[in-house]
Amino acid sequence: MGKPKVVLGVSGGIAAYKACELLRRLTESGHDVRVVPTAASLNFVGEATWAALSGNPASTEVWETVHEVPHVRIGQGADLVVVAPATADMLAKAAHGLADDLLTNTLLTARCPVVFAPAMHTEMWEHPATQENVATLRRRGALVIEPAVGRLTGKDTGKGRLPDPEEIFEVCRQVLRRGVAAPDLAGRHVVISAGGTREPLDPVRFLGNRSSGKQGYALARTAVARGARVTLIAANTALADPAGVDVVRVGTAVQLREAVLKAAPDADVVVMAAAVADFRPAEYAGGKIKKKDGEDPAPVALVRNPDVLAEISADRAREGQVVVGFAAETDDVLDNGRAKLRRKGCDLLVVNEVGEARTFGSEENEAIILSSDGSEIPVPYGPKEALAEAIWDQVTQRYTSRRA
Repeated sequence: MGKPKVVLGVSGGIAAYKACELLRRLTESGHDVRVVPTAASLNFVGEATWAALSGNPASTEVWETVHEVPHVRIGQGADLVVVAPATADMLAKAAHGLADDLLTNTLLTARCPVVFAPAMHTEMWEHPATQENVATLRRRGALVIEPAVGRLTGKDTGKGRLPDPEEIFEVCRQVLRRGVAAPDLAGRHVVISAGGTREPLDPVRFLGNRSSGKQGYALARTAVARGARVTLIAANTALADPAGVDVVRVGTAVQLREAVLKAAPDADVVVMAAAVADFRPAEYAGGKIKKKDGEDPAPVALVRNPDVLAEISADRAREGQVVVGFAAETDDVLDNGRAKLRRKGCDLLVVNEVGEARTFGSEENEAIILSSDGSEIPVPYGPKEALAEAIWDQVTQRYTSRRA
């Protein structure tokens, strides 16, 4: 089997230079990449650069090497087409089926998954025409990644920044692995909590846990690759923002609850993957708690934190909403998980064994997905994104069975 064939389309925005890094990651990971730039994009990065980095010719015109029929063959032979950056002009042309250069012809002939990574000023992204074009492309099965929030051209800041090339690469890699043209979470809004909450004792100390947030971030990345609109509520993580995700940062369990309850009314799925502290100190010391010679420390009184999973399971913010919980256990894993599923009232509960050198902070995980219908799906030890895919498979099956 040959290398996966990827077409990297580059349209004429200042973020075109970032596509060089995306190209590097694609080629170094074993993909055969053909860069198809627009004429406008060559004002930012030249044709020779694309040819040298990809090892393949780069052209904007349908009239070059006509005997090879490039305006048809490039799209026909692709396993994936990704356009990064995708300007407002490119999104409009793609939505309306215009074909005035090699890239737009390629988009019309491609029958593989197509990913657009938009980049433009906030006002252009928010314009009703752009939003309608994006909705049209998504309705047809294209994956349009939400742009990031950050510094734009000049002094402007806002939504419209091209996501980090490494994160765009992760989306492409996962779309290629699934090999499915139509994203099965398209039109769904999912809310995911990730990381571990910290409950402050004083200005320098806190009660916390070992969660890195990697499983929640894997859930977010795979949901984006499957077409979902994703809100990620991140508690104390040091991870890069996944491409196409709206990130809400929180610190404590109370803050996490507020963020989840705010996002849940518009969500089709809520996944509580964060390690939420069960307790917090009853009192917060305004100054650093001092060690006193000859005296034992005063006991730390604790109070219960709100049970967010039980709360959102009992009071669904919208009809048909699917709620997924996580249970991190150190012993009697399955029995404790089954009891927790009954107690919390969620639809799915992902049960895994944790410990000082197990699961937390690791790139791998294994778990059993318990369902409220009594089924139990074991997921063998492997990358956390594999567990994430298994969870989304179970979520989509619930929606499919309801339609039937």
